[in-house]
Amino acid sequence: MQPLAISPHPLATEAGTRILRQGGTAAEAAVAIGAVLAVVMPHFCGLGGDAVWLLADRDGRSAALMGIGQAPQVLPDLPDALPMRGPGAMLTTACAVDAWDRALQLDRAEGQGGIAVPDLLAPALALARDGFAVGASQRFWLDFRRDDWPGWPGFAALFGQGGAGPLRQLQLAEMLALLARDGLRSFYDGAAARRVAQGLAQAGSPLRPADLAATRSRVAAPLSQTYRGLKLLAPPPPTQGLTTLAIMGILDRWPLPGDPAARTHLLVEAVKQAFLDRDRIADPDHVPVDPAALLAPARLDAKAAAIRADRALPWPHVTRHGDTVFFAATDAQGRCASVLQSTFFDWGSGVVVGDTGILWHNRGAGFATAPGHPNRIAPGKRPFYTLNPGIALKDGRPHLLYGTQGADGQPQTLAVLLSALIDRGLSPAEALAEPRFLLGRTFSDSRDSLKLEGSLGARAIAALQALGHDIAELPALSPIFGCAGAIRIASGGTEGAHDPRG
Repeated sequence: MQPLAISPHPLATEAGTRILRQGGTAAEAAVAIGAVLAVVMPHFCGLGGDAVWLLADRDGRSAALMGIGQAPQVLPDLPDALPMRGPGAMLTTACAVDAWDRALQLDRAEGQGGIAVPDLLAPALALARDGFAVGASQRFWLDFRRDDWPGWPGFAALFGQGGAGPLRQLQLAEMLALLARDGLRSFYDGAAARRVAQGLAQAGSPLRPADLAATRSRVAAPLSQTYRGLKLLAPPPPTQGLTTLAIMGILDRWPLPGDPAARTHLLVEAVKQAFLDRDRIADPDHVPVDPAALLAPARLDAKAAAIRADRALPWPHVTRHGDTVFFAATDAQGRCASVLQSTFFDWGSGVVVGDTGILWHNRGAGFATAPGHPNRIAPGKRPFYTLNPGIALKDGRPHLLYGTQGADGQPQTLAVLLSALIDRGLSPAEALAEPRFLLGRTFSDSRDSLKLEGSLGARAIAALQALGHDIAELPALSPIFGCAGAIRIASGGTEGAHDPRG
């Protein structure tokens, strides 16, 4: 099988490709990619964030790797509304580095791999130490938050250059060097952990050394749903992988229209029907969640039947937004890794942790505080999680690897991407260039409208308005619509692409 790696940054893709050429596994390539992305795309991911992985091989084995940090064992006094930025939003540990370690352990347990951790981290360490040219994506989000970041602790000194000259992150390079020397778990219980814990305490986060030491990725069985004869895999709760599968299960009960307006209407209405169940998703260690009931054929039948082809369902529901990176790799032996890595919002909490050069995530801001809410914060609990990378199996073997950034927009973008890849037979590059939609509020538009890329066309947009959709038109290829990627594995070869919005 032809090995292939994709990511939203050429330097990260290069690092993963180099590992594959050395005979490394998909997981090893993904670790190298994830480490580089933690350096070159700090606005979307980093050592201070989380990661969710899907793994599969051509023998039909699959696993979800849930690299999701947990709330502290001792909660502080919390306000009724959790802050979105700052130390008050630093309410969960960061599990991305442990996910790297666990993915490599799974390889070793199968007698696979063998590239040493220092070699996997070497490209990231060199880029942090020597610097790199800041890309358009980072400049966009730095400018987008220009009124906010001057007040974020430690941020301006590290990232406030605005892209003038190479961005060097010497403190981050020191942290990567510690991980290369002492092992990835040292982020949680070694010399690296001591620096992280000291920085968290200085920042005012309630996270303590014991919380870092207790941070562990979980290996779980993926959820699955049939779509047009393929088996779609998604990570289980507390992620919204369940939502993506419900959307596709609803769509599987409808023929996909050829008309762009009718097709977009159907996709949007399927999203609405699936989103009505999302409040049921929470950490299954704390709240009973029954994915089988939510994906039951009778339930999906009823949701599909509730869609009206001639009228949009009114949509007043509040949505959440955040950012992340998707990357994927498949190796010569047919092993596959589909990965999302995130600090939640762009620039996470906005807080640089002490002298580590690490931006901590604000995923804890995704908790609820209302009594009785399934996602209410509790000691050691994981929040509702937007990350949901996917793998589609054909005849029991990996056929499609896919994922996207965009928080609540992730299932919406995946509906567009999968219907284009599967129903319409588009190539990954063609599918990624298709016009997208985003239902609900965004950073720049607080209305609960249906955002559409103008490339959908004036006629289609007018037709959707006539169906009752409240339309807000945005420029084609706007970064607001997320940055997705896809790999297709077929008998004729392997092809992949990443988003033109990246």
